[in-house]
Amino acid sequence: MAFIAGSHHVTLSVGHAQEDVDFHTKVLGMRFIKKTVLYDGSAPVYHLYYSNAAGDPSSVVTTFPWAQAGLFGTRGTNQAREVMLSIPAGSLDYWAKRLDEHGVDRSFEDVFGQRRINFAHPCGIEYVFVENEDDPRVGFTGGGVPIESAIHGLNGIGIHVYDQDRMVDFGKEAFYATGEVSEEGDRVRFAVGDAGQGNWVELTGNRTDAQGTWRYGAGAYHHFAWNLDNLENQNEIKFDIEGAGYTDISELKDRTYFKSHYVRTPGGALFELAVTHNEGGWDCDESPEELGRAFMLPPQFESEREGIMAKLEPIES
Repeated sequence: MAFIAGSHHVTLSVGHAQEDVDFHTKVLGMRFIKKTVLYDGSAPVYHLYYSNAAGDPSSVVTTFPWAQAGLFGTRGTNQAREVMLSIPAGSLDYWAKRLDEHGVDRSFEDVFGQRRINFAHPCGIEYVFVENEDDPRVGFTGGGVPIESAIHGLNGIGIHVYDQDRMVDFGKEAFYATGEVSEEGDRVRFAVGDAGQGNWVELTGNRTDAQGTWRYGAGAYHHFAWNLDNLENQNEIKFDIEGAGYTDISELKDRTYFKSHYVRTPGGALFELAVTHNEGGWDCDESPEELGRAFMLPPQFESEREGIMAKLEPIES
Protein backbone atom coordinates (compact mmCIF):
# COMPACT_ATOMS: atom_id res chain seq x y z
CA MET A 1 0.00 0.00 0.00
CA ALA A 2 1.41 3.38 -1.02
CA PHE A 3 2.31 5.85 1.72
CA ILE A 4 4.03 9.18 2.42
CA ALA A 5 6.57 9.01 5.25
CA GLY A 6 6.49 12.67 6.27
CA SER A 7 8.56 15.49 4.83
CA HIS A 8 11.96 15.33 3.13
CA HIS A 9 13.26 18.88 2.60
CA VAL A 10 12.32 22.41 1.60
CA THR A 11 14.04 24.44 -1.13
CA LEU A 12 14.12 28.24 -1.29
CA SER A 13 15.40 30.88 -3.69
CA VAL A 14 17.36 33.28 -1.48
CA GLY A 15 19.59 36.34 -1.87
CA HIS A 16 23.38 36.18 -1.53
CA ALA A 17 25.18 32.99 -0.53
CA GLN A 18 27.18 34.24 2.47
CA GLU A 19 24.13 36.00 3.90
CA ASP A 20 22.22 32.72 3.64
CA VAL A 21 24.98 30.65 5.26
CA ASP A 22 25.27 33.11 8.14
CA PHE A 23 21.51 33.15 8.73
CA HIS A 24 21.11 29.38 8.87
CA THR A 25 24.31 28.54 10.76
CA LYS A 26 24.97 31.58 12.96
CA VAL A 27 21.41 32.71 13.70
CA LEU A 28 19.44 29.46 13.52
CA GLY A 29 22.36 27.24 14.53
CA MET A 30 21.70 24.62 11.85
CA ARG A 31 24.29 22.20 10.49
CA PHE A 32 25.78 23.00 7.08
CA ILE A 33 25.78 19.60 5.32
CA LYS A 34 26.21 20.16 1.60
CA LYS A 35 27.63 22.69 -0.87
CA THR A 36 26.92 21.87 -4.50
CA VAL A 37 25.18 23.49 -7.50
CA LEU A 38 21.78 23.66 -9.18
CA TYR A 39 21.46 20.67 -11.53
CA ASP A 40 18.98 22.32 -13.94
CA GLY A 41 19.86 24.87 -16.61
CA SER A 42 23.26 26.29 -17.47
CA ALA A 43 23.67 29.15 -14.96
CA PRO A 44 26.13 28.27 -12.15
CA VAL A 45 24.19 28.73 -8.89
CA TYR A 46 24.99 27.25 -5.48
CA HIS A 47 22.73 24.67 -3.90
CA LEU A 48 23.31 24.83 -0.13
CA TYR A 49 21.92 22.36 2.44
CA TYR A 50 21.31 22.79 6.20
CA SER A 51 19.92 20.28 8.71
CA ASN A 52 19.61 19.07 12.29
CA ALA A 53 22.32 16.95 13.93
CA ALA A 54 21.68 13.75 11.97
CA GLY A 55 20.67 15.26 8.64
CA ASP A 56 17.30 13.51 8.91
CA PRO A 57 15.34 13.73 5.63
CA SER A 58 12.61 15.66 7.47
CA SER A 59 15.06 18.28 8.77
CA VAL A 60 16.71 19.72 5.67
CA VAL A 61 16.47 23.29 4.35
CA THR A 62 18.15 23.84 0.98
CA THR A 63 18.70 27.12 -0.85
CA PHE A 64 19.61 28.59 -4.24
CA PRO A 65 21.24 32.05 -3.80
CA TRP A 66 20.01 33.89 -6.88
CA ALA A 67 20.95 37.50 -6.09
CA GLN A 68 24.39 37.20 -7.69
CA ALA A 69 22.66 36.21 -10.95
CA GLY A 70 20.31 39.20 -10.65
CA LEU A 71 17.16 37.08 -10.61
CA PHE A 72 14.46 38.00 -8.08
CA GLY A 73 11.06 36.54 -7.27
CA THR A 74 7.83 37.92 -5.83
CA ARG A 75 5.96 36.54 -2.83
CA GLY A 76 2.20 36.37 -3.32
CA THR A 77 -0.84 34.15 -3.32
CA ASN A 78 -1.10 30.69 -4.93
CA GLN A 79 2.43 30.09 -3.73
CA ALA A 80 4.24 28.30 -0.91
CA ARG A 81 5.22 30.97 1.62
CA GLU A 82 6.10 29.92 5.19
CA VAL A 83 9.07 27.77 6.20
CA MET A 84 7.69 26.05 9.30
CA LEU A 85 10.31 24.63 11.70
CA SER A 86 9.77 22.46 14.77
CA ILE A 87 11.50 23.50 18.01
CA PRO A 88 11.40 21.94 21.50
CA ALA A 89 8.53 22.83 23.81
CA GLY A 90 9.48 25.66 26.14
CA SER A 91 12.16 27.13 23.85
CA LEU A 92 10.26 30.11 22.39
CA ASP A 93 11.67 32.56 24.94
CA TYR A 94 15.21 31.42 24.11
CA TRP A 95 14.56 31.96 20.41
CA ALA A 96 12.92 35.35 20.95
CA LYS A 97 16.04 36.50 22.79
CA ARG A 98 18.42 34.99 20.23
CA LEU A 99 16.60 36.59 17.30
CA ASP A 100 16.65 39.93 19.13
CA GLU A 101 20.41 39.62 19.69
CA HIS A 102 20.93 39.06 15.96
CA GLY A 103 18.72 41.99 15.00
CA VAL A 104 15.99 39.82 13.48
CA ASP A 105 12.47 41.24 13.79
CA ARG A 106 10.03 38.72 15.23
CA SER A 107 6.51 38.44 16.64
CA PHE A 108 4.54 35.93 18.68
CA GLU A 109 1.33 34.34 17.48
CA ASP A 110 -1.11 31.69 18.71
CA VAL A 111 -2.43 29.41 15.95
CA PHE A 112 -4.16 26.02 16.21
CA GLY A 113 -3.48 25.94 19.94
CA GLN A 114 0.27 26.43 19.51
CA ARG A 115 2.44 29.40 20.47
CA ARG A 116 4.70 30.46 17.60
CA ILE A 117 7.35 32.96 16.57
CA ASN A 118 7.19 34.58 13.13
CA PHE A 119 10.34 36.06 11.57
CA ALA A 120 12.00 36.28 8.17
CA HIS A 121 15.11 35.29 6.24
CA PRO A 122 17.22 38.32 5.19
CA CYS A 123 15.77 37.94 1.66
CA GLY A 124 12.24 38.24 3.05
CA ILE A 125 11.00 34.63 3.02
CA GLU A 126 8.75 34.01 6.04
CA TYR A 127 9.86 31.56 8.75
CA VAL A 128 7.79 30.19 11.64
CA PHE A 129 8.98 28.41 14.79
CA VAL A 130 6.39 25.96 16.17
CA GLU A 131 6.86 24.27 19.57
CA ASN A 132 6.42 20.49 19.72
CA GLU A 133 6.68 18.23 22.78
CA ASP A 134 6.93 14.81 21.12
CA ASP A 135 9.53 15.30 18.41
CA PRO A 136 12.30 12.66 18.57
CA ARG A 137 14.59 14.37 16.03
CA VAL A 138 17.79 15.70 17.57
CA GLY A 139 18.84 19.31 17.04
CA PHE A 140 22.36 20.42 16.12
CA THR A 141 24.39 22.06 18.89
CA GLY A 142 27.56 22.84 16.91
CA GLY A 143 26.07 26.19 15.93
CA GLY A 144 25.90 27.34 19.53
CA VAL A 145 22.24 26.55 20.26
CA PRO A 146 21.76 24.32 23.35
CA ILE A 147 20.14 20.92 22.85
CA GLU A 148 17.02 21.94 24.77
CA SER A 149 16.34 24.66 22.17
CA ALA A 150 17.92 23.35 18.94
CA ILE A 151 15.75 22.99 15.83
CA HIS A 152 14.33 19.47 15.39
CA GLY A 153 13.56 19.86 11.69
CA LEU A 154 10.62 20.77 9.49
CA ASN A 155 7.14 21.20 10.95
CA GLY A 156 5.40 21.48 7.57
CA ILE A 157 4.61 23.93 4.80
CA GLY A 158 2.62 27.16 4.78
CA ILE A 159 0.87 27.96 1.48
CA HIS A 160 -1.10 31.07 0.53
CA VAL A 161 -4.01 30.23 -1.75
CA TYR A 162 -6.89 32.00 -3.48
CA ASP A 163 -9.11 28.93 -3.03
CA GLN A 164 -8.42 26.67 -0.04
CA ASP A 165 -11.02 24.09 -1.10
CA ARG A 166 -9.05 23.08 -4.19
CA MET A 167 -5.97 22.26 -2.10
CA VAL A 168 -8.03 20.35 0.47
CA ASP A 169 -9.54 18.34 -2.40
CA PHE A 170 -6.04 17.61 -3.72
CA GLY A 171 -4.95 16.42 -0.28
CA LYS A 172 -7.95 14.10 0.09
CA GLU A 173 -8.09 12.82 -3.49
CA ALA A 174 -4.43 12.42 -4.37
CA PHE A 175 -2.02 13.29 -1.59
CA TYR A 176 -2.82 11.07 1.39
CA ALA A 177 -4.34 13.65 3.71
CA THR A 178 -5.20 12.04 7.05
CA GLY A 179 -7.33 12.98 10.02
CA GLU A 180 -9.55 16.01 10.35
CA VAL A 181 -9.18 19.21 8.38
CA SER A 182 -8.86 21.99 10.98
CA GLU A 183 -10.02 25.57 10.43
CA GLU A 184 -9.13 28.72 12.34
CA GLY A 185 -9.81 32.20 10.99
CA ASP A 186 -8.39 32.43 7.48
CA ARG A 187 -6.33 29.24 7.90
CA VAL A 188 -6.96 25.57 7.22
CA ARG A 189 -4.57 22.71 7.90
CA PHE A 190 -4.30 18.97 7.46
CA ALA A 191 -1.60 16.32 7.90
CA VAL A 192 -0.14 14.23 5.08
CA GLY A 193 0.60 10.55 5.63
CA ASP A 194 -0.08 8.30 8.59
CA ALA A 195 3.23 8.92 10.33
CA GLY A 196 6.44 10.84 9.99
CA GLN A 197 7.69 14.29 10.92
CA GLY A 198 7.08 17.71 9.42
CA ASN A 199 3.92 16.62 7.63
CA TRP A 200 1.55 19.59 8.20
CA VAL A 201 0.05 21.49 5.25
CA GLU A 202 -1.25 24.89 6.40
CA LEU A 203 -3.31 26.97 3.96
CA THR A 204 -3.84 30.71 4.38
CA GLY A 205 -6.70 32.18 2.38
CA ASN A 206 -5.20 35.10 0.46
CA ARG A 207 -7.21 36.99 -2.16
CA THR A 208 -5.33 40.24 -1.60
CA ASP A 209 -1.81 39.62 -2.88
CA ALA A 210 -1.04 39.23 -6.57
CA GLN A 211 0.03 35.86 -7.94
CA GLY A 212 3.46 34.90 -6.58
CA THR A 213 6.25 33.79 -8.92
CA TRP A 214 6.80 30.08 -9.46
CA ARG A 215 10.16 30.31 -11.22
CA TYR A 216 13.54 30.69 -9.55
CA GLY A 217 14.16 34.13 -8.05
CA ALA A 218 15.63 35.49 -4.81
CA GLY A 219 13.06 36.01 -2.07
CA ALA A 220 10.58 33.32 -3.07
CA TYR A 221 9.88 29.79 -1.85
CA HIS A 222 10.55 27.21 -4.59
CA HIS A 223 9.30 23.76 -3.48
CA PHE A 224 8.55 21.41 -0.61
CA ALA A 225 9.70 17.79 -0.79
CA TRP A 226 7.94 14.77 0.70
CA ASN A 227 9.66 11.54 1.75
CA LEU A 228 8.36 8.60 -0.29
CA ASP A 229 10.80 6.12 1.31
CA ASN A 230 11.53 3.87 -1.69
CA LEU A 231 11.41 3.94 -5.49
CA GLU A 232 8.57 1.41 -5.82
CA ASN A 233 6.37 3.43 -3.47
CA GLN A 234 7.36 6.63 -5.28
CA ASN A 235 6.29 5.20 -8.64
CA GLU A 236 2.96 4.01 -7.23
CA ILE A 237 2.18 7.42 -5.74
CA LYS A 238 3.08 9.14 -9.03
CA PHE A 239 0.53 6.91 -10.82
CA ASP A 240 -2.06 7.61 -8.13
CA ILE A 241 -1.63 11.38 -8.53
CA GLU A 242 -1.86 11.16 -12.31
CA GLY A 243 -4.84 8.83 -12.04
CA ALA A 244 -6.67 11.45 -9.97
CA GLY A 245 -6.22 13.88 -12.87
CA TYR A 246 -3.25 15.89 -11.57
CA THR A 247 -1.00 15.28 -14.56
CA ASP A 248 1.34 18.27 -14.27
CA ILE A 249 4.09 15.99 -12.97
CA SER A 250 7.69 15.59 -14.10
CA GLU A 251 9.74 12.63 -15.18
CA LEU A 252 12.12 11.10 -12.61
CA LYS A 253 15.13 13.33 -11.92
CA ASP A 254 18.36 12.11 -10.31
CA ARG A 255 19.67 14.67 -7.80
CA THR A 256 22.59 12.43 -6.65
CA TYR A 257 21.45 12.45 -3.03
CA PHE A 258 17.85 11.51 -3.89
CA LYS A 259 15.61 10.85 -6.89
CA SER A 260 12.48 12.89 -7.45
CA HIS A 261 9.34 13.72 -9.38
CA TYR A 262 7.78 17.21 -9.14
CA VAL A 263 4.05 18.00 -9.22
CA ARG A 264 2.39 21.43 -9.36
CA THR A 265 -0.53 21.51 -6.91
CA PRO A 266 -3.86 23.34 -7.40
CA GLY A 267 -2.73 25.91 -4.81
CA GLY A 268 0.37 26.77 -6.83
CA ALA A 269 2.89 25.16 -4.47
CA LEU A 270 5.38 22.82 -6.14
CA PHE A 271 5.63 19.45 -4.35
CA GLU A 272 8.61 17.16 -4.81
CA LEU A 273 8.21 13.39 -4.40
CA ALA A 274 11.65 12.41 -3.10
CA VAL A 275 13.41 9.14 -2.30
CA THR A 276 16.85 8.83 -0.74
CA HIS A 277 17.87 5.80 -2.81
CA ASN A 278 20.50 3.15 -2.07
CA GLU A 279 23.30 4.98 -3.91
CA GLY A 280 22.31 8.38 -2.50
CA GLY A 281 22.16 10.07 0.87
CA TRP A 282 24.08 13.12 2.09
CA ASP A 283 27.17 10.99 2.81
CA CYS A 284 27.42 9.27 -0.59
CA ASP A 285 30.23 11.65 -1.59
CA GLU A 286 31.46 12.92 1.80
CA SER A 287 31.98 11.19 5.15
CA PRO A 288 29.33 11.94 7.79
CA GLU A 289 31.90 13.89 9.81
CA GLU A 290 32.95 16.07 6.86
CA LEU A 291 29.55 17.02 5.43
CA GLY A 292 29.47 20.50 3.94
CA ARG A 293 33.22 21.09 3.94
CA ALA A 294 33.97 20.41 0.26
CA PHE A 295 32.41 21.82 -2.90
CA MET A 296 30.67 18.81 -4.46
CA LEU A 297 29.75 18.65 -8.15
CA PRO A 298 27.71 16.06 -10.06
CA PRO A 299 29.82 14.01 -12.50
CA GLN A 300 28.50 15.87 -15.57
CA PHE A 301 29.85 19.17 -14.21
CA GLU A 302 33.18 17.94 -12.78
CA SER A 303 35.16 18.83 -15.92
CA GLU A 304 33.95 22.43 -15.53
CA ARG A 305 34.88 22.77 -11.85
CA GLU A 306 37.37 25.65 -12.21
CA GLY A 307 35.08 27.67 -14.43
CA ILE A 308 32.07 27.14 -12.18
CA MET A 309 33.97 28.09 -9.03
CA ALA A 310 35.29 31.25 -10.72
CA LYS A 311 31.72 32.41 -11.38
CA LEU A 312 30.40 31.81 -7.83
CA GLU A 313 30.74 34.07 -4.79
CA PRO A 314 33.28 32.64 -2.31
CA ILE A 315 31.62 31.63 0.96
CA GLU A 316 32.88 30.80 4.43
CA SER A 317 31.03 28.37 6.62
